[in-house]
Amino acid sequence: MHEGGRNLLRGAGNLVEDWLGAVAGRPPVGAEAYPVGEVVAISSGVVVFRNRLIEVIQYRPATEVVHPEPVLIVSAPIMKYYILDLSPENSLVRYLVERGHTVFVVSWHNPDEGDRDLSLGDYRTLGIEAALDAVSAVVPDQRVHAVGYCLGGTWMSIAAAAWARDGDKRLASLTLFATQVDFTEVGELSLFVDEDQVTYLEDLMWDRGFLDKSQVAGAFQLLRSADLLWSRNVRQYLLGEREPMTDLMAWNADGTRLPYRMHSENLRSLFLGNDLAQGRFLVGGRPISLTDISVPIFSVGTERDHVCPWRSVYKLGMLVDTEVTFLLTSGGHNAGIVSPPGHPHRSYRVATHREGELRLDPDTWQQATPVHTGSWWPCWQEWLAEWSAPPAGLPSLGAPAAGYRVLGEAPGTYIHEM
Repeated sequence: MHEGGRNLLRGAGNLVEDWLGAVAGRPPVGAEAYPVGEVVAISSGVVVFRNRLIEVIQYRPATEVVHPEPVLIVSAPIMKYYILDLSPENSLVRYLVERGHTVFVVSWHNPDEGDRDLSLGDYRTLGIEAALDAVSAVVPDQRVHAVGYCLGGTWMSIAAAAWARDGDKRLASLTLFATQVDFTEVGELSLFVDEDQVTYLEDLMWDRGFLDKSQVAGAFQLLRSADLLWSRNVRQYLLGEREPMTDLMAWNADGTRLPYRMHSENLRSLFLGNDLAQGRFLVGGRPISLTDISVPIFSVGTERDHVCPWRSVYKLGMLVDTEVTFLLTSGGHNAGIVSPPGHPHRSYRVATHREGELRLDPDTWQQATPVHTGSWWPCWQEWLAEWSAPPAGLPSLGAPAAGYRVLGEAPGTYIHEM
């Protein structure tokens, strides 16, 4: 009434613009202000390895000396890695490099029809194991700080347990961002993961060989429908107000696909079967156990996570016998992780469980652990430094003699696959 209906005219224009963009496959309005490799994902680095599934990016040092132990980051293939290398002021990659860490990141290939038969095992061998081999070749004779985000953390946990079982001592520590290893309490995601839903998804993917990024995005929007659907639609189409685009929102619209076989195996084995937590998950034909992991673990949960509820993330401490530092930060699955120093209204709790101490249930832990204001990044970086040797020297970029020559500049080619 106040605007005489002009809001509805603007909203109708927004609706038409969004509909035409969706039909044409264009990103949402405003995302063009954040081109990858120009505004976001601009930390200086080089691609040192590429196979059909991954590129490994090594970032150039920003200090005169670095800790000898490199950091290898593996995000979930459902997200493009540059959520951890957004704008310079909120890039976790840049934050680590500027504090004397050598950082490597896995950039996943965006699968298409020809990748339908890539398996969960392929993502481990061609992905995580190949990446660790590359890092070990470029920075030889040094143990590696392994980092996994979301499903990338679940797979990194699987790989760490398999390496421990087989006597591979290359890990110095394991860090997991918003990662579940026990899927008995997955929160609202359980609405989409049951036998009927998985069978439906398998039928849906059969012809094309993959789950399309729009279908993936739609499921996660429904998990936060109040924030991502209804309030957005009211604002955009009834009030006629465009929400200002941010680098995180532009990243969120830059979706990926998931291949048929891997997606099916992942849902059936990890989500429905809970094989990893139950000791039934097979690597190389033999089961693995999370209790074999002996390196220290840093696990991060986020308070408002609709994808990996923090109480489910917390269960990792009940399934391993090593030292676990658990940190609970404000925010959600993405914004809680992208939490640089100086970001307002941030807080976290952190405590370490050591051998011989009693384990607390998550709610008791939350009540007993004091709140710290600010970003959790410095806390984690200090933990990494404690488990690292003093800074000394700089690594080479790539290792041509070992077959890991520089293939191009970061952010590589796979990140641009639509």
